[in-house]
Amino acid sequence: MIQSIVGEDNFQKAVVQSKLPTLVDFWANWCAPCLAAAPILEELAKEYAGKINFAKVNVDGNSSLAAKYGIAAIPTMLIFKDGQPVQQIIGLKSKKELKKILDDLLEE
Repeated sequence: MIQSIVGEDNFQKAVVQSKLPTLVDFWANWCAPCLAAAPILEELAKEYAGKINFAKVNVDGNSSLAAKYGIAAIPTMLIFKDGQPVQQIIGLKSKKELKKILDDLLEE
């Protein structure tokens, strides 16, 4: 598994202090679109290895993180760059849509 599972205990170190941009997937076990997004994100994590980090936050066990970043619906992905969220992606997106977002991010 390429993506790291993060929670309130290691979010600061894994995401906020990361030298690379990090896509954080806020998800839950009971969310069908979240489960559908998982293999897409796994593929992207392999393709962007060394350029973008990927992390998963289960909202059921980390509700204060979800609240802190205004997660109202899942799946929601936040992309962090230099410790700050720079983009929010709500809902299930295709691999093509996500690649465009990530490629644009890397070109900045």
